[in-house]
Amino acid sequence: MNEVWKKPPITLEAYRKLVGQEIGVSSWHLVDQNRIDVYADVIEDHQFIHVDPERARRETAFGTTIAHGFLTMSLLSIMSYEVMPLVEGVTMGVNYGFDRLRFISPVKSGSRVRGRFTLTEATLRKPGELLSRTAVNVEIEGEKRSALIADWLGLLYFS
Repeated sequence: MNEVWKKPPITLEAYRKLVGQEIGVSSWHLVDQNRIDVYADVIEDHQFIHVDPERARRETAFGTTIAHGFLTMSLLSIMSYEVMPLVEGVTMGVNYGFDRLRFISPVKSGSRVRGRFTLTEATLRKPGELLSRTAVNVEIEGEKRSALIADWLGLLYFS
């Protein structure tokens, strides 16, 4: 079993008291060329800026290949599992979308990224359904500017 699922759950009341607080910062995650290539194959986006290191070095201001923005975004899942608390009684959580998502800086191949999470809302929409809103900031190791910022929405369902 993945270690992130072994965290002890907290009560819904305790979760709601976390609104307005930074919940935590994930570990660093490597975005290497292999990860970029695999992602390119999955989404069928093989633009040279992602998959051709030599051409990217010659023809772009990046000096190397860069990750797809959506690859960086997709890493939010593992980052959030590391940081966000489990809530007692939740049977499933689903992505509800983003009210705001901006790709601020490119993630160069070989970089490491991590997510910083702040819970900004935890609203019961109806019995058994909680809307959770989290401000996320994906940092690039050694860089001043973030890779992305987002206002991420999720729904938690209770038994």
